[in-house]
Parts: sequence; structure tokens; C-alpha cells
Amino acid sequence: MNASPLPRLTFVLGGARSGKSRYAEGLVMDCAPPWVYIATAQAHDDEMAVRIAEHRQRRDGGWRTVEAPLDLPGAIAAHGSEGPVLIDCLTLWLSNVMLTGRDLVAETQRLIAALRNADGPIVIVSNEVGFGIVPDNALARKFRDAQGRLNMQVAAIADRAVLIAAGLPLTLK
Repeated sequence: MNASPLPRLTFVLGGARSGKSRYAEGLVMDCAPPWVYIATAQAHDDEMAVRIAEHRQRRDGGWRTVEAPLDLPGAIAAHGSEGPVLIDCLTLWLSNVMLTGRDLVAETQRLIAALRNADGPIVIVSNEVGFGIVPDNALARKFRDAQGRLNMQVAAIADRAVLIAAGLPLTLK
């Protein structure tokens, strides 16, 4: 196990069920513990509760979980220098922010500032939502566009960016 084989900021993105979370967990676990897992998911239904349980089950006792469905910038500021941090995921954080009616531009600016100021290493997971069809409703189109813009902003400040497709990593940067 290396002391820190990761750059300060690694961005991992891919489609649904592409293997991006497993890949990101592996990157963090290659570093010395303790590991911090900043979770943005909320179990609003049974299916999401099962997904969250699956993610928790994969992590052993070396992980400390911090729940941050809305105040991700605050969680990064509080925990971004404690050792390797995994943020899973930006997509759920963005949908949480949008559904609560918060100022999307201001929240995104807070997030980018927190990431810039964090010591790292930090691994951030996000969905690539631009490969699919154009959604048929305004809210879904607004979300898709906001996710694309957020992904571009995070990729721009990341030291490394990796796209996961069919469980395989493709280094973009």
C-alpha cells in the first residue's frame, strides 16, 4: 500500500452501473487508511435504499462515512485534509440541490471553491449523462445540462480524469 498514489484531485465519471464507484473505491483503498467516504445519496425509496446498502456493504471498517446530501462543500472543507476522501456522487448532490430549489450557480461555485482549497487526495465520482437521448421534459433537460456543466468544471480543475465504460477505465487527463 502506497502512502498516497493519488494526485490531489481525481475525477471518475461514467454511465449508470459502469463500475465507476468500485473503481474509485479501489483508488482510495490503494492509499493508507483512514479513508473518508462522503455520501450524497438519500434513500427516498426502497430501490435507492438497496443501492446505498450495496455500497456500504462493499466498504469495510477502514472507512468513515460522512453524509452530505446538500452541504457537500462544507463536508469537503471539514474532511478534505484528513487523508484520502471519496465523494460519491456529484450527480446525486446536484439533483438534491436542484430539487430543494437552492441557487445552483452559487452552490456550484461553493463546491468548486471547496475542491480547490482541499488538500486531498480526493476522488470524485459523477455520472456522464450526455451520452443518452435528449430528455422529453424541461426539468430533465435542465438537470442534464447542469450535470454536463458541473462535470466540465470539475474536470477542468482535476489533476486526473478517468472515464469508466463497461468496467474499464480510460484516462482522459
